[in-house]
Amino acid sequence: MSTTTSAQPRALHRPAGRPLSWGWLGGLAALLVLSVVSLFIGAAELSLGDFLTGRATERDWLNLTASRIPRTVAVLLAGAALALSGMLMQLLVRNRFVEPGTVGTSESAGVGILIAVLLFPGAPLVVKMLIAVATALAGTALFLRLVRSLPPTAPVVAVPLVGIMLAGVIAAGTTFVAYRLDLMQTMGIWMQGDFSGVLRGRYELLWLLGGVGLLLWLFADRFTLAGLGEDHAKALGLSYKATLNLGLALVAVSSAITLVVVGGIAFVGLVVPNLIALWRGDNLRRNIGWTAWAGSGFVLVCDLLARTLNPPYEIPVGTVSGVLGGTVFLALLLSGRMRTR
Repeated sequence: MSTTTSAQPRALHRPAGRPLSWGWLGGLAALLVLSVVSLFIGAAELSLGDFLTGRATERDWLNLTASRIPRTVAVLLAGAALALSGMLMQLLVRNRFVEPGTVGTSESAGVGILIAVLLFPGAPLVVKMLIAVATALAGTALFLRLVRSLPPTAPVVAVPLVGIMLAGVIAAGTTFVAYRLDLMQTMGIWMQGDFSGVLRGRYELLWLLGGVGLLLWLFADRFTLAGLGEDHAKALGLSYKATLNLGLALVAVSSAITLVVVGGIAFVGLVVPNLIALWRGDNLRRNIGWTAWAGSGFVLVCDLLARTLNPPYEIPVGTVSGVLGGTVFLALLLSGRMRTR
């Protein structure tokens, strides 16, 4: 993708600051506290004191184990996966303004959901997930083809503009078909980011994201080299196209799994990686843990706000993340701290 952006990558390392162990301990402690708070916030009242003192009823335990714990785990997994997907895509495409939601990957996964609803309405969730993965891969490949067609002198913003237009076309086509077949409400339920329906037995596919994260860590150095550009990567002996295809396949798989299980959640893959890169540079391996932590924390905060802003009703998490993430992203742009590669 070196022909689409002119700025060179920032340093892969940053000067040593405070010990990372203390930062990790503080970050994990904060995430743990938020996770515990998440377990006891909702329409049904649960008290931590009741569980600690043995006064919790059987119904309370059922609510905790069948609903609250699965929901909190789903939030953490989805947030980490979305943030890591955004970081990897920005690295490979060498552009800070892209994420799966702005290049057509998520919208293409939505096409897969529509196909599954039309042709295989009774199919298991894993079958619908596989169809969504296939269409997400196709949409991502189409985006890459379009980007490669851009002239070498194209401005940096041309890449996200191409992605946004592609995503708009795909979303419009999906909406047209869904409208004609009276499936708008069904598609809205699938596409809207919401954790209120997460229950034990309905979120376990998200654990597959752990395998995606493991592959990301194993190939982190290769992805970092690929982020230097095709010419530099080949000069260092890297199989650039194979590495690029693997990375974008991981992005497509993560996006499709998340969309199928919990719906679309905006701005996580755009804002979180940019904040981490501003702080720590572009070395993928060094940033994986921090990006996953920040993504989980961001979505968890959005989920807590969704549950508490209008009790006993819930606001869709995708709406909250759109407002909060959009505000942060706009602040980064206006401050001049947002840099391209």
